[in-house]
Amino acid sequence: MIEIKHLTKTYGDHNAVDDLTLNVEPGRIYGFLGPNGAGKTTTMNMITGYIGSTSGEIKINGHDIFEEAEEAKKCVGYLPEFPPLYVDMTVKEYLSFAAELKKVNKAERKSMIEDVMEMTHISDMQDRLIRNLSKGYKQRVGLAQAILGYPEVIILDEPTVGLDPKQIIEIRDLIRKLGEKHTVILSSHILSEVREVCDYIFIISKGKLVASDTTENLLNNIEGSMQLEVLMEEENSDALESVRNTEDVKSAYFAARTPNGEAVMTVEAVKGKDIRKDVFKALARTDANVFEIRSVTQSLEDIFLELTGSAEAPAGDYSEEIKAFDDKSAESATETKTEDEGGLE
Repeated sequence: MIEIKHLTKTYGDHNAVDDLTLNVEPGRIYGFLGPNGAGKTTTMNMITGYIGSTSGEIKINGHDIFEEAEEAKKCVGYLPEFPPLYVDMTVKEYLSFAAELKKVNKAERKSMIEDVMEMTHISDMQDRLIRNLSKGYKQRVGLAQAILGYPEVIILDEPTVGLDPKQIIEIRDLIRKLGEKHTVILSSHILSEVREVCDYIFIISKGKLVASDTTENLLNNIEGSMQLEVLMEEENSDALESVRNTEDVKSAYFAARTPNGEAVMTVEAVKGKDIRKDVFKALARTDANVFEIRSVTQSLEDIFLELTGSAEAPAGDYSEEIKAFDDKSAESATETKTEDEGGLE
């Protein structure tokens, strides 16, 4: 579907993309991850033919994007981070204009526009000026434009930036629906989003590809040493000493307390060793009141930070974001939700 070979983009002395090679196969939703400045948007702009490369090759369905641009671009729909909307047009006028630019067959144009408006839930807004739409509806119009022509590949660059939690969930659902008929490439900083909707993940850092695998394999195969958390009624020095003296235990210490006051012992194994049975036996030899022993699973966030060496923590689950809203943010989100229901800012 998409073949990228030794792709490089240089700005002066800076390599934005550095000898990047990857393949995108049909029928999947791909996550394209990386910290700020990693080269994600630059790569997407080259795939769509928006900018040229310094060197390397991009083929889409066998068509070179730089030598057979028109044929290659027919296979791709693109939603940039900031959709290029003509705000003085109505939604329907803009989509008609986009369909004409894409050379959609005139006989199919009307039904296709109606179809993509229905798919993106903007049919009720078709006669509204784009400038009067909320951020969420503007994003939907941009997405409808990307779907026009029914391209095999749809590329979405940060499609949920600036949206409230309700809008984000709706866009996620739409991306899943698109994945049933299209190959989707999704660039995002939001790892929970990628984890929920993507089948396969590319992680890029400093212009280089540092990981390429299914989400499941990334979580299973890039794990470090086994870690356990032991939830206890209170800190117990005998239990700690017993665990520390257990074979294949690398370290053990009391790290924190739960909100209910229970002590948490963190236990790390020598790499490649399963210490669960031995730690259980070590604790059973003491008088410690143990409530729970659980394995600590490495998250996609951990893998991201490990592979990119980034100190910048990417965004986590939206449940945590919503909880972190202060009163003012919560009020703002409520107002945005009301606006979206009416389609107006």
